[in-house]
Amino acid sequence: MKTLLTGGAGYIGSHTAVAMIEAGHDVVVVDNYYNSSPEAIRRVEEITGKKIALYEADAADAEVMRKILHDEKPDCIIHFAGLKAVGESVAKPVEYYRNNIDTTLTLLECMREEGVTNFVFSSSATVYGEDNVPPFTEEMPKGVCTNPYGWTKWMQEQILRDATVANDELSVVLLRYFNPVGAHESGKIGEDPQGIPNNLMPYISQVAVGRRDHLTVFGDDYDTPDGTCRRDYIHVMDLAEGHVKAAEYAVSHKGTEVFNLGTGNPYSVLDMVNAFSKACGHQVKYEIGPRRAGDVQDSWANADKAKAVLGWEAQRGIDEICRDAWNWQSHNPQGYDK
Repeated sequence: MKTLLTGGAGYIGSHTAVAMIEAGHDVVVVDNYYNSSPEAIRRVEEITGKKIALYEADAADAEVMRKILHDEKPDCIIHFAGLKAVGESVAKPVEYYRNNIDTTLTLLECMREEGVTNFVFSSSATVYGEDNVPPFTEEMPKGVCTNPYGWTKWMQEQILRDATVANDELSVVLLRYFNPVGAHESGKIGEDPQGIPNNLMPYISQVAVGRRDHLTVFGDDYDTPDGTCRRDYIHVMDLAEGHVKAAEYAVSHKGTEVFNLGTGNPYSVLDMVNAFSKACGHQVKYEIGPRRAGDVQDSWANADKAKAVLGWEAQRGIDEICRDAWNWQSHNPQGYDK
């Protein structure tokens, strides 16, 4: 199977490229390097020993995407490309709506023209909103999202569902991620956000390696055991392997299916700080700050459906997450650029 990964040079995309190749599939990557690096793909090639077809392009550029699909003729598209930071989306809602929704609409139009019918979408647990109580199941109604990032995922899911209703040849798998963390065990690829990290783990990693002075914990007055938010942190390679299963499933079914990809085990912000401190051998410095707009208190998965239907289950825990994240960051203190 040949799979095209939009945003394939990014954090989750690059790890999925490794997993797809190791599962025996061919990979094509499209990325505009807005929040990624071509070095990631060079390292994927180093890890796998395989050459990857790589295009520097914007997934919202219809003319370019039409030509890529025509030339490469992929069996499936896995759509990672998009802006992804909750806090930033609150500050830049227009940019988030424009970028995230445009890319999906463009891809659907180009797929229709070029006869590509299988699509795996990088969605998010944020679509459950605050109306549902964890652990979240796929049967729950989508909730009222707390931030524009979540709303873009909510809207893209609806667009994709409507598209499968209109085209009975279309197969869509919606993957609702929880909190991807960690890195490839080789230490060659990992999370390398541009500028100041918006997510917890890369920030912890950069504090631990000395790039930043301290972590700000956004609120310690939530109704949780230690007062900090709880999340379902999933190792990025577990997540990547879930994409392999989802793509293989997409080519064998029609319509829309949705799966949670998570562990079902929530950890607080301070749990992660303490686990990472253990992994790196010294205390990660942090300070308590006010709550951050758009954050929900609790979010974790029920991933029973993915196990039953896809045969997928997370295999790695908090110790492996922190070990691999530290291995990546300690060997690449400045990320891919240095």
